[in-house]
Amino acid sequence: MQLVTPGIGLLFWQTITFLVVLFLLSKFAWKPIMKALREREDNIDAALTMAEKAKLEMQALKADNERLLTEARAERDRILKDATDAATTLVEGARTKANEEGQRMIEQARVSIQNEKKAALTEVKNLAATLSIDIAEKLLRRELQDEQAQRALVQSYLQDTHLS
Repeated sequence: MQLVTPGIGLLFWQTITFLVVLFLLSKFAWKPIMKALREREDNIDAALTMAEKAKLEMQALKADNERLLTEARAERDRILKDATDAATTLVEGARTKANEEGQRMIEQARVSIQNEKKAALTEVKNLAATLSIDIAEKLLRRELQDEQAQRALVQSYLQDTHLS
């Protein structure tokens, strides 16, 4: 039974050894251990603070990115609208110019047709006048072949002409 119950001397020496180890630990090891624990605690606090700052910076960057993305979308929409408006204006301008050019060409064609028509009518009139003169000349030659007919014609012209 002696193994189970400790003796008084053993308890005394264990207590003395414990106190000596406790004294030595408190004198030499306790301060460095506590210092290391405080440094570790400070490092952990600093890391948590830095993590919190990084989190806040990430949120700020995310907000900035969202704002820039929104601005870029608005700019893209504005550019697309301007390009569409410019294309519409260009198409309308080209259509108007084409219509004006078509109207101008039609008007030129009308004027050209009128001029050609007048020229053709003038030519027909000239041809008719020439033919009339030729026919009249031939008729007069045939009728005025004798001298008596020529004198009658001259007398008739003189009577039609009144000399004042």
